[in-house]
Amino acid sequence: MKTNSKRKDLLSASLSRRQFLKAGVAGGAALATAGRFASSAPAIGGHTRPNFLLIAADQLSLSAISAHGCPWVNTPNMDRLARCGASFMQSYTTDPVCSPARSSWFTGRMPSETGVISNNKPIRPDLPNLGQWLGREGYETVYVGKWHLPQSFSTQIPGFTVIPGGLSGQGNTGDVAVSRACQAYLANRSRRQPFLLAASFLQPHDICAWVGMRQAHPEDLPYPEIENELPPLPANFDFDPLEPERLKKSRRPAWSERQWRYYLWSYGRHVEMVDAEIGRVLQALNDSGQARNTIVVFTSDHGEGMGRHHMVLKNYLYDEAAKVPLIMAFPEQWTEGRKDATHLVSGLDVTPTICDYAGVKPPASAFGRSLRPLVEGASPEWREFLVSEVQVIGRMVRSPDLKYVVYRGDPIEQLFDMKNDPGETKNLAAEARFSFALEDHRKRLKEWEARLDLAPAAAKS
Repeated sequence: MKTNSKRKDLLSASLSRRQFLKAGVAGGAALATAGRFASSAPAIGGHTRPNFLLIAADQLSLSAISAHGCPWVNTPNMDRLARCGASFMQSYTTDPVCSPARSSWFTGRMPSETGVISNNKPIRPDLPNLGQWLGREGYETVYVGKWHLPQSFSTQIPGFTVIPGGLSGQGNTGDVAVSRACQAYLANRSRRQPFLLAASFLQPHDICAWVGMRQAHPEDLPYPEIENELPPLPANFDFDPLEPERLKKSRRPAWSERQWRYYLWSYGRHVEMVDAEIGRVLQALNDSGQARNTIVVFTSDHGEGMGRHHMVLKNYLYDEAAKVPLIMAFPEQWTEGRKDATHLVSGLDVTPTICDYAGVKPPASAFGRSLRPLVEGASPEWREFLVSEVQVIGRMVRSPDLKYVVYRGDPIEQLFDMKNDPGETKNLAAEARFSFALEDHRKRLKEWEARLDLAPAAAKS
């Protein structure tokens, strides 16, 4: 197995306290000190450094976008990004839970390293976030919307100037405030510095409340006129019941088939809500005259059950929860979108990719890799597998053809043939013909875990 020979050195390298404080102060004071920087963005290699618009949805599955083949949603704005960018079809969250996944976006580290092993926890203080890192390099770093590290809608985020938005805690109302705040920022910014604007939306997360409200109404269809519009059940609605005990206890509503289909229909409407708000931000970017020099990164923290494996919500490692959209788009310069269905990419890769395009070295300890070579059509040597985790005790190893899942203390392991069974309907872990593959994935996981710089909270778990 090939490994990164520099990883051990990178993990042992860290910012000195003095360097870290300098980064934090510079990031937090980005707007207040704008006059210190040149009137135009610094040039790298003869080109002006790009702006970045990081758009995040919450609980959006990779497969719940019309450009990705979903026939029962209408997502023209996400589709627009796909048409002028690179869509990574083997994109995985580091942890299918809100806060842990977000901590990885902004650090390039696993949740067990950031210390955000569950919701409402802060990133460990010795790790700089992306706002601090780019802020010290002259970027104007602005955040709007859900943060969740630890507060859901914080007014103070290290390294970022925060524009309050989305304070209702509900996407159906709060996301409007997020898009309007982004519009105002893009229309009124001084343009003295390149910017990193994070627009973090809550939808389609409101499906969580919808599911809770429907538990007591397994047969009811309040809008009979939509019955002919209900999506079909997914192909992997039924599956091999050989699962770890943790999954057997996961929420699986006792709904009728019609109610399951109504849930899918409703999830689609939640997805369309956030698509509309994304469209407003993209229009504001275009109206600002900055689209030509702005890279848009679009992703989500985790997916949604969507009835696959009889599942709703998230917090497990089946693909419906663990696979997320990741699109890199340069709206006014890339004219032909493409899908990368080969390379395994991770939420870890967000920070290194943005740093690469900014002409800034990523934090020395970042675990992820820059996607820039893949975006630009190169064929670099790439990772042979990636790992996702869930609250430390659950781990997934995804290789090109197989997927291995294990939960600490549970004797039932899972192994899926992702080429011939992408719906993960047949657990092959107990089959003798896969014994070598099973042992190989166990070994990969053990070696990968040995390279982690665990946060104290994760080390105790």
